[in-house]
Amino acid sequence: MRKYMLMAVLVMTTAMGFAQEQQQEVKPRVKGEMKFEHTRHNFGIFAIDTAVVTHDFVFTNVGKAPLIIHQANASCGCTVPEYTLEPIMPGEKGKITVTYNGKGRRPGVFRKSITIHNNGKQTPLRLYIEGEMIGEEAPIKPVELIQDSTVYVN
Repeated sequence: MRKYMLMAVLVMTTAMGFAQEQQQEVKPRVKGEMKFEHTRHNFGIFAIDTAVVTHDFVFTNVGKAPLIIHQANASCGCTVPEYTLEPIMPGEKGKITVTYNGKGRRPGVFRKSITIHNNGKQTPLRLYIEGEMIGEEAPIKPVELIQDSTVYVN
């Protein structure tokens, strides 16, 4: 009989413990949020002798909590991202500076991505750079096509 009484007390104690845990209110987590002026930049056409180009991606923390950038990874070793290390408070601006170094690379069109990991709502987030690096020789100009404007009567 004592076994049953002890077992009943244990079951009741366990049930009361679970009931108290369920009564705790779950608060939603507030997070920071990055809002960029733009997420893509085109360097256009530049010569191989000025093969290092840089652009600043500026963003604002439009969230309700401090925003921390944990990591910024480029898709290639020729692209180096640098970012704000301090927390960006709500309403403040931060920047990610991306440098493309084309020295020692073949001329041509390039497209690179930078993946941003942060403690905000949208993570990971991607930024893109693109452009065309031309060599020392003059680039080939596109041929302009002229349409035939002759009118034929049936």
